Amino acid sequence: MTQDLLATSAALARIRPSRTNAITDRAIELREGGADIISLSVGEPDFPTPPHVVEACKAALDAGDTRYTAVPGTAALRQAAALHFQRDLGIDVPPSQIIVSAGGKQAIFLAMMATLNPGDEVVIPAPWWVSYPEIVHFAGAQVTKIETDAASGFRISPDQLEAAITPATRWLLLNSPGNPTGATYPAEELRALGEVLRRHPRVLVMSDDIYAPLRYGEGAHATLSVECPDLADRILTVSGVSKSHAMTGFRIGVSAGPQWLIAAMGRLQSHASGNACSISQAGAVAAFTGPQEFLTDWRERFRVRRDMCVAAINAIPGLHTPVPDGAFYCMIDAAPHMARFGDDEGLVMHLLEHGVAVVPASAFGGRDGFRISFAADDARLAEALRRIAGALA
Repeated sequence: MTQDLLATSAALARIRPSRTNAITDRAIELREGGADIISLSVGEPDFPTPPHVVEACKAALDAGDTRYTAVPGTAALRQAAALHFQRDLGIDVPPSQIIVSAGGKQAIFLAMMATLNPGDEVVIPAPWWVSYPEIVHFAGAQVTKIETDAASGFRISPDQLEAAITPATRWLLLNSPGNPTGATYPAEELRALGEVLRRHPRVLVMSDDIYAPLRYGEGAHATLSVECPDLADRILTVSGVSKSHAMTGFRIGVSAGPQWLIAAMGRLQSHASGNACSISQAGAVAAFTGPQEFLTDWRERFRVRRDMCVAAINAIPGLHTPVPDGAFYCMIDAAPHMARFGDDEGLVMHLLEHGVAVVPASAFGGRDGFRISFAADDARLAEALRRIAGALA
């Protein structure tokens, strides 16, 4: 077999494998080898998918809804997604300006690939979700990183945004509530960022609101399209059912944005994957249009787990985490332990040896710490926290 035959593309060489998936895969390997590993590395609710969603999928199978659908999604799901955007995010958008994709990740990929050229720049606050920079690099563009920390609430300021934007800037990526930090942008801060964006009409904004139903503060969720409606013609809002309805394996994302961008994403999707799974789309219709009351209970249970994690982590010498506003993650600073382990990769491997899988902060563009997900069974979560304390004693 020749070296030329083994060669991969230059675009592929620009990206790294997902490090959250890598940790999860390693934990699975150890578990299959007999080790007792508690995984706090993956962002996946441990609650069962709501029964009415499961029943809708069964009904779709019984009805024979197993054929191709329209590339941007079924009419029923785009209408249901429009209901979701209006009811849960406050965004009034017609179904024609919505696209259904195989998860929110694919929507981000489609948007970046459809709009970025070599030399373009994308502003991303760090810590960031692991796939953001990799998707940008795959598209041939460059990442402009804005550092945030616990003192700033893991949110960027208008001055930081202004300083980061150049004539080459094409996108700003915002994630609220955020992965890996759980940070949420309040309405007044979004409006302040909007003032900066008005001075830069070429800059598009991706508002990743996938965790919006899982926030713990008072009042309604704030999103840029609502707070700055005059900018709506250059904002793509990404949402879905994976986190809010425990439907990660269904692979359904929904995105709302300007007509030209939705059309461009659909054009690319028509060749990349075609439509999202027809049965999953039927389930997502039920998720958006069916009962939502269970979310109140889920949020409260997540809140209890959050408070337990924050208290336990902050009681361990050398560790600190702020209280996350939403999602189900704690971003933990472990800087005092770096002299012992060298870096956060060494620390994470040490914790894995003690039976807990977490993700290093460096995977998210951070440093000297790690992220845990508290979307885990209460008893296992408590045991994992005990193991972390023991491993660092």
